[in-house]
Amino acid sequence: MVIGSFLNVVIHRVPRGESVVRPASRCPGCSTSIRRRDNVPVLSWLLLRGRCRDCRTPIPWRYPLVELATGVVFALIAARVGVSWALPAYLYFGAVAVALTVIDLDVQRLPDAIVGPSYLVGVGLLGVASAGSGNWAAFVRAGIGGLALFGLYALVVVVYPKGMGLGDVKLAGVLGMYLGWWGWDALAVGAFAAFLFGGLVGAVVMAVIGKGRGTRIPFGPWMLLGAASALFISSPVADWYLSMTGIASV
Repeated sequence: MVIGSFLNVVIHRVPRGESVVRPASRCPGCSTSIRRRDNVPVLSWLLLRGRCRDCRTPIPWRYPLVELATGVVFALIAARVGVSWALPAYLYFGAVAVALTVIDLDVQRLPDAIVGPSYLVGVGLLGVASAGSGNWAAFVRAGIGGLALFGLYALVVVVYPKGMGLGDVKLAGVLGMYLGWWGWDALAVGAFAAFLFGGLVGAVVMAVIGKGRGTRIPFGPWMLLGAASALFISSPVADWYLSMTGIASV
């Protein structure tokens, strides 16, 4: 949840092109710097009843939700990955997923300032994971997965430019690395799940709002949800599919 508190800063400042380091966090209403005791994740918001201590400006409920969600995401990843060389890489992935999901829902954009460095960090952390575990085959899969998913999304943009943005294409390469490192089944399930979730949400929005309203649905959150879900369900889904097709699971 402490990381979630920092992600709130990232979510607020990065789309505005502001530094996430300076100035220190302050109330947008009275510009008073946030006291340390008022910066404890979730608890401070509850004790302050969602308002600034000095000017009583409301503090959006999104702040504690992001902190709580980050804590839950980290706990789920730790439970799935376990104490291993790969854990730092996937915790970083979880943090980026939370930040990009909220930003894309907010401004319908996936900032290069987050996606771009994630390639370098992902290569570094997954490389450390492969070196520590001696599993260099996973590192090769990560490279292939990144290129494959980037290429798939690039092809979609060429065929149907209105379907998604270049930010989605850039994010696809990052997700492909993490899914590829985990396994071929995770790469396949994660790629499919993104379009499944996005299609379902799009269908619901059109049913509720109606066609022709010009409603734009950000695709990044569903890409991230599909990738995250693949880490947990790819093996049983792959086994189910192979059993349905009569192919023995290796």
